[in-house]
Amino acid sequence: MTGRTAIIRPLQESDQTAWAALWTAYLDFYETSVSSKVYDTTFARLVGDTAEDFHCMIAEVDSKPVGLAHYLFHRHCWRSENVCYLQDLYAAPSVRGMGIGRQLIEAVYAAADAEGAPNVYWLTQDDNKTARQLYDRIGQPTNFIKYQRPV
Repeated sequence: MTGRTAIIRPLQESDQTAWAALWTAYLDFYETSVSSKVYDTTFARLVGDTAEDFHCMIAEVDSKPVGLAHYLFHRHCWRSENVCYLQDLYAAPSVRGMGIGRQLIEAVYAAADAEGAPNVYWLTQDDNKTARQLYDRIGQPTNFIKYQRPV
């Protein structure tokens, strides 16, 4: 697929099967899985139309979905505007190196600009060296460390 142009577009209901395959691959990368109920709920939120719903951009090459970005707008106590959280970013191994990740992040940046959200942020694992090479070029690292409630 090298040399081909990617098209970045919003997720559509007709993308459910392709989206599920991409999201499964993403979850596999992080060595995790979710129930079918979570798949159904997440997809419904991604194609929903309420303000608190998630959004999704799909990257296509040759009319085939090859990447995704899930993002959410939310309020923030330190700003009057909403901010944008880029939760999931994935490009299939067959298209890595084509700039798909960059294009997806830039599409999320554009969506945030359109919504008046001045900040877009995301998390990654500290040992995700390949992704961090891109993130260091297109984003600015912070010194925050994530904590969560023990399970």
